Amino acid sequence: MTMSGDSRSRVGGGAGELVLMWVGFPALGAGAGWLLAAAAGWIADLPWVPWKGLFEAVSRLPQPQVGIGAAAIGAVAGLLLAGAGTAERLTVTVDRERTTLRRDGKHQEALRHQVRVVLVDGSDLVLLDGDDGELLRERSELNRDRLRTAFRAHGWPWAEEDPHRAAYRLWVPELPGLPAGADALLRARERAVEGNRRDDARELRRELGRLGVVVRDEEHRQYWRSTGRAVLPTAGQPAPTEPERDRR
Repeated sequence: MTMSGDSRSRVGGGAGELVLMWVGFPALGAGAGWLLAAAAGWIADLPWVPWKGLFEAVSRLPQPQVGIGAAAIGAVAGLLLAGAGTAERLTVTVDRERTTLRRDGKHQEALRHQVRVVLVDGSDLVLLDGDDGELLRERSELNRDRLRTAFRAHGWPWAEEDPHRAAYRLWVPELPGLPAGADALLRARERAVEGNRRDDARELRRELGRLGVVVRDEEHRQYWRSTGRAVLPTAGQPAPTEPERDRR
Protein backbone atom coordinates (compact mmCIF):
# COMPACT_ATOMS: atom_id res chain seq x y z
CA MET A 1 0.00 0.00 0.00
CA THR A 2 1.23 3.51 -0.82
CA MET A 3 0.10 6.78 0.78
CA SER A 4 0.15 9.81 -1.51
CA GLY A 5 0.83 13.39 -0.49
CA ASP A 6 -2.86 14.29 -0.72
CA SER A 7 -3.76 11.67 1.94
CA ARG A 8 -4.93 8.97 -0.42
CA SER A 9 -4.05 5.30 -0.05
CA ARG A 10 -3.41 3.20 -3.12
CA VAL A 11 -3.49 -0.60 -3.13
CA GLY A 12 -2.20 -2.41 -6.20
CA GLY A 13 -0.29 -5.48 -7.17
CA GLY A 14 3.07 -3.94 -6.31
CA ALA A 15 6.35 -3.53 -8.17
CA GLY A 16 7.32 -7.16 -7.71
CA GLU A 17 4.29 -8.33 -9.68
CA LEU A 18 5.12 -5.94 -12.53
CA VAL A 19 8.73 -7.14 -12.62
CA LEU A 20 7.54 -10.75 -12.71
CA MET A 21 5.22 -10.05 -15.64
CA TRP A 22 7.43 -7.73 -17.74
CA VAL A 23 10.70 -9.58 -17.14
CA GLY A 24 9.63 -13.10 -16.25
CA PHE A 25 7.00 -13.67 -18.92
CA PRO A 26 9.22 -12.61 -21.88
CA ALA A 27 12.12 -14.62 -20.45
CA LEU A 28 9.95 -17.71 -20.09
CA GLY A 29 8.54 -17.20 -23.59
CA ALA A 30 12.01 -16.84 -25.10
CA GLY A 31 13.24 -19.95 -23.30
CA ALA A 32 10.22 -21.98 -24.38
CA GLY A 33 10.64 -20.84 -27.98
CA TRP A 34 14.33 -21.79 -28.02
CA LEU A 35 13.66 -25.22 -26.50
CA LEU A 36 10.85 -26.00 -28.94
CA ALA A 37 13.06 -25.07 -31.88
CA ALA A 38 15.99 -27.13 -30.56
CA ALA A 39 13.79 -30.16 -29.88
CA ALA A 40 11.64 -29.88 -33.04
CA GLY A 41 13.10 -33.02 -34.63
CA TRP A 42 12.59 -35.12 -31.51
CA ILE A 43 9.04 -33.76 -31.05
CA ALA A 44 8.19 -34.56 -34.70
CA ASP A 45 9.11 -38.23 -34.09
CA LEU A 46 6.55 -38.61 -31.30
CA PRO A 47 3.56 -40.55 -32.66
CA TRP A 48 0.89 -38.63 -30.73
CA VAL A 49 2.09 -35.06 -31.21
CA PRO A 50 -0.14 -32.68 -33.26
CA TRP A 51 1.25 -30.47 -36.03
CA LYS A 52 3.96 -32.99 -36.94
CA GLY A 53 4.50 -31.28 -40.28
CA LEU A 54 5.25 -27.97 -38.60
CA PHE A 55 7.86 -29.48 -36.27
CA GLU A 56 9.44 -31.41 -39.16
CA ALA A 57 9.72 -28.19 -41.15
CA VAL A 58 11.28 -26.36 -38.20
CA SER A 59 13.77 -29.18 -37.63
CA ARG A 60 15.10 -28.74 -41.20
CA LEU A 61 15.81 -25.02 -40.73
CA PRO A 62 19.38 -23.92 -39.93
CA GLN A 63 20.55 -23.36 -36.39
CA PRO A 64 21.11 -21.08 -34.55
CA GLN A 65 18.94 -18.79 -36.71
CA VAL A 66 15.75 -20.78 -36.13
CA GLY A 67 16.41 -20.89 -32.38
CA ILE A 68 16.93 -17.14 -32.23
CA GLY A 69 13.78 -16.54 -34.23
CA ALA A 70 11.73 -18.88 -32.04
CA ALA A 71 13.11 -17.21 -28.91
CA ALA A 72 12.15 -13.78 -30.29
CA ILE A 73 8.61 -14.96 -31.04
CA GLY A 74 8.33 -16.42 -27.54
CA ALA A 75 9.57 -13.16 -26.00
CA VAL A 76 6.99 -11.14 -27.96
CA ALA A 77 4.27 -13.52 -26.80
CA GLY A 78 5.46 -13.02 -23.23
CA LEU A 79 5.30 -9.24 -23.64
CA LEU A 80 1.75 -9.47 -24.97
CA LEU A 81 0.77 -11.64 -22.02
CA ALA A 82 2.42 -9.16 -19.63
CA GLY A 83 0.48 -6.30 -21.22
CA ALA A 84 -2.80 -8.16 -20.84
CA GLY A 85 -1.96 -9.03 -17.23
CA THR A 86 -1.08 -5.42 -16.41
CA ALA A 87 -4.38 -4.19 -17.85
CA GLU A 88 -6.28 -6.77 -15.78
CA ARG A 89 -4.68 -5.66 -12.48
CA LEU A 90 -7.06 -4.03 -10.05
CA THR A 91 -5.98 -0.80 -8.37
CA VAL A 92 -7.93 0.59 -5.41
CA THR A 93 -7.52 4.22 -4.33
CA VAL A 94 -9.10 5.34 -1.05
CA ASP A 95 -9.46 8.69 0.73
CA ARG A 96 -11.91 9.99 3.32
CA GLU A 97 -14.54 10.93 0.74
CA ARG A 98 -14.40 8.29 -2.01
CA THR A 99 -12.86 5.08 -3.26
CA THR A 100 -11.99 4.39 -6.90
CA LEU A 101 -11.49 0.97 -8.48
CA ARG A 102 -9.54 0.89 -11.75
CA ARG A 103 -9.05 -2.04 -14.12
CA ASP A 104 -8.39 -2.28 -17.86
CA GLY A 105 -8.75 1.46 -18.43
CA LYS A 106 -12.15 1.61 -16.69
CA HIS A 107 -12.96 2.94 -13.25
CA GLN A 108 -15.78 2.66 -10.72
CA GLU A 109 -16.30 5.07 -7.87
CA ALA A 110 -18.20 5.04 -4.57
CA LEU A 111 -18.65 7.94 -2.17
CA ARG A 112 -18.14 7.42 1.56
CA HIS A 113 -21.68 8.47 2.51
CA GLN A 114 -23.09 5.79 0.16
CA VAL A 115 -21.22 2.91 1.80
CA ARG A 116 -22.36 1.06 4.90
CA VAL A 117 -19.60 -1.57 5.01
CA VAL A 118 -16.59 -2.84 3.01
CA LEU A 119 -15.54 -6.50 2.94
CA VAL A 120 -13.77 -9.17 0.93
CA ASP A 121 -16.10 -12.00 -0.10
CA GLY A 122 -14.03 -14.89 -1.40
CA SER A 123 -11.98 -13.30 -4.16
CA ASP A 124 -14.23 -10.22 -4.54
CA LEU A 125 -14.00 -6.76 -3.02
CA VAL A 126 -17.54 -5.73 -2.03
CA LEU A 127 -19.01 -2.41 -0.92
CA LEU A 128 -22.53 -2.53 0.56
CA ASP A 129 -24.84 0.47 0.57
CA GLY A 130 -27.36 1.70 3.15
CA ASP A 131 -30.01 -0.79 1.96
CA ASP A 132 -27.45 -3.61 2.25
CA GLY A 133 -27.33 -3.91 -1.54
CA GLU A 134 -24.08 -4.23 -3.43
CA LEU A 135 -22.83 -0.85 -4.49
CA LEU A 136 -19.70 -2.41 -6.01
CA ARG A 137 -18.40 -5.95 -6.43
CA GLU A 138 -15.08 -6.46 -8.19
CA ARG A 139 -12.85 -9.50 -8.54
CA SER A 140 -9.67 -8.83 -6.57
CA GLU A 141 -6.37 -10.62 -6.10
CA LEU A 142 -5.18 -7.87 -3.75
CA ASN A 143 -3.96 -8.66 -0.27
CA ARG A 144 -6.83 -8.56 2.24
CA ASP A 145 -4.67 -7.05 4.99
CA ARG A 146 -3.53 -4.20 2.74
CA LEU A 147 -7.11 -3.45 1.72
CA ARG A 148 -8.27 -3.50 5.35
CA THR A 149 -5.48 -1.13 6.38
CA ALA A 150 -6.21 1.29 3.52
CA PHE A 151 -9.95 1.54 4.17
CA ARG A 152 -9.65 1.75 7.95
CA ALA A 153 -6.95 4.43 7.68
CA HIS A 154 -9.55 6.72 6.09
CA GLY A 155 -12.45 5.86 8.37
CA TRP A 156 -14.33 3.38 6.18
CA PRO A 157 -16.26 0.63 8.02
CA TRP A 158 -14.66 -2.76 7.42
CA ALA A 159 -16.18 -6.21 8.07
CA GLU A 160 -14.13 -9.39 8.27
CA GLU A 161 -16.97 -11.37 6.71
CA ASP A 162 -20.28 -10.75 4.99
CA PRO A 163 -22.74 -9.69 7.72
CA HIS A 164 -25.58 -11.13 5.61
CA ARG A 165 -23.98 -14.49 4.82
CA ALA A 166 -26.68 -16.41 6.68
CA ALA A 167 -29.44 -14.68 4.69
CA TYR A 168 -28.49 -16.23 1.33
CA ARG A 169 -30.72 -18.94 -0.09
CA LEU A 170 -29.98 -21.37 -2.91
CA TRP A 171 -31.83 -20.29 -6.05
CA VAL A 172 -33.85 -22.83 -7.98
CA PRO A 173 -36.20 -21.97 -10.88
CA GLU A 174 -39.64 -20.69 -9.86
CA LEU A 175 -38.52 -20.26 -6.27
CA PRO A 176 -41.23 -18.33 -4.36
CA GLY A 177 -40.43 -15.14 -2.49
CA LEU A 178 -38.45 -13.35 -5.20
CA PRO A 179 -39.40 -9.91 -6.51
CA ALA A 180 -41.26 -9.92 -9.81
CA GLY A 181 -38.85 -10.38 -12.71
CA ALA A 182 -35.97 -11.68 -10.61
CA ASP A 183 -36.50 -15.33 -11.49
CA ALA A 184 -36.19 -14.62 -15.22
CA LEU A 185 -32.99 -12.64 -14.62
CA LEU A 186 -31.53 -15.44 -12.52
CA ARG A 187 -32.34 -17.94 -15.28
CA ALA A 188 -30.61 -15.73 -17.84
CA ARG A 189 -27.63 -15.21 -15.54
CA GLU A 190 -27.32 -18.97 -14.96
CA ARG A 191 -26.96 -19.45 -18.72
CA ALA A 192 -24.45 -16.60 -18.94
CA VAL A 193 -22.33 -18.12 -16.16
CA GLU A 194 -22.48 -21.57 -17.74
CA GLY A 195 -21.44 -20.04 -21.09
CA ASN A 196 -18.59 -18.08 -19.45
CA ARG A 197 -20.14 -14.79 -20.68
CA ARG A 198 -18.74 -12.65 -17.89
CA ASP A 199 -19.95 -9.29 -19.16
CA ASP A 200 -23.51 -10.60 -19.49
CA ALA A 201 -23.36 -12.15 -16.01
CA ARG A 202 -22.09 -8.86 -14.57
CA GLU A 203 -24.84 -6.83 -16.24
CA LEU A 204 -27.52 -9.27 -15.06
CA ARG A 205 -26.13 -8.97 -11.51
CA ARG A 206 -26.65 -5.19 -11.79
CA GLU A 207 -30.20 -5.69 -13.03
CA LEU A 208 -30.94 -7.97 -10.08
CA GLY A 209 -29.49 -5.33 -7.77
CA ARG A 210 -31.99 -2.80 -9.11
CA LEU A 211 -34.76 -5.19 -8.09
CA GLY A 212 -33.27 -5.50 -4.61
CA VAL A 213 -31.66 -8.93 -5.08
CA VAL A 214 -28.02 -9.67 -4.27
CA VAL A 215 -26.57 -12.79 -5.89
CA ARG A 216 -23.36 -14.62 -5.15
CA ASP A 217 -21.83 -17.64 -6.90
CA GLU A 218 -20.63 -20.69 -5.05
CA GLU A 219 -19.60 -23.96 -6.72
CA HIS A 220 -21.40 -23.01 -9.95
CA ARG A 221 -24.65 -22.34 -8.11
CA GLN A 222 -26.42 -19.04 -7.46
CA TYR A 223 -27.38 -17.93 -3.97
CA TRP A 224 -29.53 -14.87 -3.37
CA ARG A 225 -30.83 -12.55 -0.66
CA SER A 226 -33.10 -9.53 -0.72
CA THR A 227 -32.19 -5.97 0.28
CA GLY A 228 -34.11 -3.09 1.77
CA ARG A 229 -35.23 -1.89 -1.66
CA ALA A 230 -36.75 -5.21 -2.75
CA VAL A 231 -40.50 -5.34 -3.39
CA LEU A 232 -41.39 -8.84 -2.24
CA PRO A 233 -44.69 -10.70 -2.72
CA THR A 234 -47.02 -10.38 0.26
CA ALA A 235 -47.88 -13.44 2.31
CA GLY A 236 -50.21 -15.76 0.41
CA GLN A 237 -49.71 -13.82 -2.82
CA PRO A 238 -47.08 -15.40 -5.11
CA ALA A 239 -45.03 -13.30 -7.46
CA PRO A 240 -46.51 -12.89 -10.94
CA THR A 241 -45.56 -15.72 -13.25
CA GLU A 242 -43.19 -14.86 -16.05
CA PRO A 243 -43.31 -16.15 -19.62
CA GLU A 244 -40.73 -18.76 -20.49
CA ARG A 245 -37.82 -17.13 -22.29
CA ASP A 246 -36.08 -18.51 -25.34
CA ARG A 247 -33.29 -20.71 -23.93
CA ARG A 248 -31.05 -20.33 -26.93
